[in-house]
Amino acid sequence: MPEKVQPEPSNSAPGELPKVLLETWAVNDAMNQHLLKELDPKAWRVEVKGAGGDAPRTIAAIFVHMHNCRVHWLKYNAPHLESPALLDPRRCTRTQAASALGKSAKQCLRMLEDALSGAPDRKVKKFACGWGRAWPAGGTMFAYMFSHEAHHRGQILLIAHQLGLRLSRESAGGIWNWDRLWKEQGLSKRPR
Repeated sequence: MPEKVQPEPSNSAPGELPKVLLETWAVNDAMNQHLLKELDPKAWRVEVKGAGGDAPRTIAAIFVHMHNCRVHWLKYNAPHLESPALLDPRRCTRTQAASALGKSAKQCLRMLEDALSGAPDRKVKKFACGWGRAWPAGGTMFAYMFSHEAHHRGQILLIAHQLGLRLSRESAGGIWNWDRLWKEQGLSKRPR
Protein backbone atom coordinates (compact mmCIF):
# COMPACT_ATOMS: atom_id res chain seq x y z
CA MET A 1 0.00 0.00 0.00
CA PRO A 2 1.44 3.41 -0.95
CA GLU A 3 2.51 5.69 1.83
CA LYS A 4 0.19 8.63 2.47
CA VAL A 5 1.74 11.94 1.56
CA GLN A 6 1.10 14.77 3.94
CA PRO A 7 0.44 18.08 2.20
CA GLU A 8 2.97 20.79 2.81
CA PRO A 9 1.69 23.79 4.73
CA SER A 10 0.90 26.91 2.75
CA ASN A 11 3.66 29.47 2.52
CA SER A 12 1.01 32.22 2.75
CA ALA A 13 0.68 34.08 6.00
CA PRO A 14 -2.59 33.55 7.88
CA GLY A 15 -5.22 35.94 6.60
CA GLU A 16 -3.37 36.46 3.31
CA LEU A 17 -5.78 34.37 1.23
CA PRO A 18 -8.02 37.30 0.19
CA LYS A 19 -4.98 39.15 -1.16
CA VAL A 20 -3.84 36.08 -3.10
CA LEU A 21 -7.33 35.67 -4.59
CA LEU A 22 -7.35 39.31 -5.68
CA GLU A 23 -3.94 38.88 -7.31
CA THR A 24 -5.24 35.77 -9.05
CA TRP A 25 -8.19 37.74 -10.43
CA ALA A 26 -5.78 40.33 -11.85
CA VAL A 27 -3.79 37.54 -13.48
CA ASN A 28 -7.04 36.03 -14.77
CA ASP A 29 -7.60 39.08 -16.96
CA ALA A 30 -3.96 39.01 -18.06
CA MET A 31 -4.66 35.50 -19.38
CA ASN A 32 -7.64 36.79 -21.35
CA GLN A 33 -5.62 39.70 -22.74
CA HIS A 34 -2.84 37.29 -23.70
CA LEU A 35 -5.28 35.11 -25.66
CA LEU A 36 -6.77 38.13 -27.42
CA LYS A 37 -3.30 39.27 -28.46
CA GLU A 38 -2.06 35.85 -29.60
CA LEU A 39 -5.21 34.64 -31.34
CA ASP A 40 -5.13 34.52 -35.13
CA PRO A 41 -7.43 37.36 -36.32
CA LYS A 42 -8.99 34.98 -38.86
CA ALA A 43 -10.53 32.99 -35.98
CA TRP A 44 -12.45 35.93 -34.49
CA ARG A 45 -15.75 35.63 -36.40
CA VAL A 46 -15.76 32.03 -37.65
CA GLU A 47 -18.88 30.20 -36.45
CA VAL A 48 -18.35 26.76 -34.96
CA LYS A 49 -21.33 24.50 -34.47
CA GLY A 50 -22.06 23.88 -30.83
CA ALA A 51 -22.26 20.46 -29.24
CA GLY A 52 -25.64 18.77 -28.99
CA GLY A 53 -27.25 21.04 -31.56
CA ASP A 54 -26.39 24.29 -29.77
CA ALA A 55 -26.35 27.38 -31.96
CA PRO A 56 -23.04 28.19 -33.63
CA ARG A 57 -20.76 30.43 -31.59
CA THR A 58 -17.78 32.58 -32.46
CA ILE A 59 -14.70 33.34 -30.41
CA ALA A 60 -15.84 36.97 -30.52
CA ALA A 61 -19.15 35.95 -28.92
CA ILE A 62 -17.36 34.04 -26.16
CA PHE A 63 -15.14 36.99 -25.22
CA VAL A 64 -18.20 39.27 -25.31
CA HIS A 65 -20.10 36.81 -23.12
CA MET A 66 -17.28 36.89 -20.56
CA HIS A 67 -17.37 40.68 -20.43
CA ASN A 68 -21.16 40.90 -20.38
CA CYS A 69 -21.34 38.39 -17.51
CA ARG A 70 -18.94 40.58 -15.54
CA VAL A 71 -21.19 43.58 -16.19
CA HIS A 72 -24.19 41.63 -14.90
CA TRP A 73 -22.25 40.48 -11.83
CA LEU A 74 -21.41 44.10 -11.11
CA LYS A 75 -25.01 45.28 -11.56
CA TYR A 76 -26.46 42.52 -9.36
CA ASN A 77 -23.85 42.58 -6.62
CA ALA A 78 -22.10 45.94 -6.64
CA PRO A 79 -24.55 48.54 -7.99
CA HIS A 80 -22.48 51.23 -6.23
CA LEU A 81 -19.68 50.61 -8.75
CA GLU A 82 -19.85 51.94 -12.28
CA SER A 83 -20.46 49.16 -14.77
CA PRO A 84 -18.90 49.31 -18.22
CA ALA A 85 -21.21 49.15 -21.21
CA LEU A 86 -22.35 45.81 -22.58
CA LEU A 87 -20.83 44.65 -25.86
CA ASP A 88 -22.64 43.41 -28.97
CA PRO A 89 -21.21 40.02 -30.03
CA ARG A 90 -22.09 40.69 -33.69
CA ARG A 91 -20.17 43.97 -33.88
CA CYS A 92 -17.41 43.79 -31.29
CA THR A 93 -13.80 43.98 -32.50
CA ARG A 94 -10.83 42.43 -30.74
CA THR A 95 -9.64 45.89 -29.71
CA GLN A 96 -13.05 46.71 -28.21
CA ALA A 97 -13.15 43.37 -26.40
CA ALA A 98 -9.66 43.89 -24.95
CA SER A 99 -10.55 47.37 -23.72
CA ALA A 100 -13.93 46.35 -22.29
CA LEU A 101 -12.49 43.26 -20.57
CA GLY A 102 -9.80 45.43 -19.00
CA LYS A 103 -12.43 47.83 -17.63
CA SER A 104 -14.77 45.12 -16.36
CA ALA A 105 -11.84 43.24 -14.78
CA LYS A 106 -10.86 46.35 -12.81
CA GLN A 107 -14.41 46.86 -11.56
CA CYS A 108 -14.77 43.18 -10.68
CA LEU A 109 -11.50 43.45 -8.76
CA ARG A 110 -12.98 46.35 -6.78
CA MET A 111 -16.11 44.26 -6.15
CA LEU A 112 -14.02 41.30 -4.97
CA GLU A 113 -11.86 43.54 -2.75
CA ASP A 114 -15.00 44.63 -0.93
CA ALA A 115 -16.54 41.14 -0.84
CA LEU A 116 -13.39 39.50 0.51
CA SER A 117 -12.62 42.26 3.02
CA GLY A 118 -14.88 40.81 5.69
CA ALA A 119 -15.48 44.37 6.88
CA PRO A 120 -18.80 44.80 8.68
CA ASP A 121 -19.59 47.85 6.53
CA ARG A 122 -18.72 46.21 3.21
CA LYS A 123 -21.21 46.84 0.41
CA VAL A 124 -20.84 43.52 -1.41
CA LYS A 125 -22.48 40.90 0.80
CA LYS A 126 -23.94 38.49 -1.73
CA PHE A 127 -23.20 37.02 -5.12
CA ALA A 128 -26.04 36.57 -7.57
CA CYS A 129 -25.84 35.75 -11.26
CA GLY A 130 -29.39 36.65 -12.19
CA TRP A 131 -30.61 33.07 -11.88
CA GLY A 132 -30.86 30.87 -8.84
CA ARG A 133 -30.33 31.88 -5.26
CA ALA A 134 -27.74 34.39 -4.16
CA TRP A 135 -24.72 33.12 -2.21
CA PRO A 136 -22.79 34.93 0.50
CA ALA A 137 -20.00 36.99 -1.04
CA GLY A 138 -16.54 35.55 -0.53
CA GLY A 139 -14.41 32.65 -1.69
CA THR A 140 -17.22 30.88 -3.53
CA MET A 141 -17.96 34.07 -5.43
CA PHE A 142 -14.33 34.28 -6.53
CA ALA A 143 -14.23 30.58 -7.47
CA TYR A 144 -17.37 30.89 -9.60
CA MET A 145 -16.07 33.95 -11.43
CA PHE A 146 -12.62 32.47 -12.05
CA SER A 147 -13.85 29.05 -13.15
CA HIS A 148 -16.41 30.65 -15.49
CA GLU A 149 -13.63 32.46 -17.30
CA ALA A 150 -11.25 29.50 -17.30
CA HIS A 151 -14.00 27.38 -18.88
CA HIS A 152 -14.42 29.90 -21.69
CA ARG A 153 -10.66 30.22 -22.24
CA GLY A 154 -10.66 26.48 -22.80
CA GLN A 155 -13.49 26.82 -25.33
CA ILE A 156 -11.58 29.55 -27.16
CA LEU A 157 -8.43 27.44 -27.39
CA LEU A 158 -10.44 24.44 -28.57
CA ILE A 159 -12.26 26.42 -31.27
CA ALA A 160 -8.99 27.90 -32.54
CA HIS A 161 -7.58 24.37 -32.68
CA GLN A 162 -10.67 23.04 -34.51
CA LEU A 163 -10.33 25.82 -37.07
CA GLY A 164 -6.72 24.87 -37.74
CA LEU A 165 -5.64 28.19 -36.23
CA ARG A 166 -4.28 26.89 -32.96
CA LEU A 167 -1.93 29.01 -30.95
CA SER A 168 1.71 27.97 -30.81
CA ARG A 169 2.75 25.98 -27.76
CA GLU A 170 4.56 29.03 -26.46
CA SER A 171 1.54 31.32 -26.99
CA ALA A 172 -1.00 28.89 -25.54
CA GLY A 173 1.34 28.09 -22.69
CA GLY A 174 1.50 31.78 -21.82
CA ILE A 175 -1.69 31.47 -19.81
CA TRP A 176 0.03 28.89 -17.60
CA ASN A 177 3.19 30.87 -16.90
CA TRP A 178 1.84 32.35 -13.69
CA ASP A 179 5.25 33.57 -12.48
CA ARG A 180 5.57 35.74 -15.58
CA LEU A 181 1.91 36.85 -15.44
CA TRP A 182 2.29 37.83 -11.79
CA LYS A 183 5.39 39.88 -12.62
CA GLU A 184 3.72 41.54 -15.64
CA GLN A 185 0.87 42.67 -13.39
CA GLY A 186 3.38 44.41 -11.14
CA LEU A 187 2.64 42.13 -8.21
CA SER A 188 5.43 42.12 -5.68
CA LYS A 189 5.31 38.48 -4.82
CA ARG A 190 5.13 35.40 -6.96
CA PRO A 191 2.14 33.02 -6.83
CA ARG A 192 1.75 31.51 -3.39
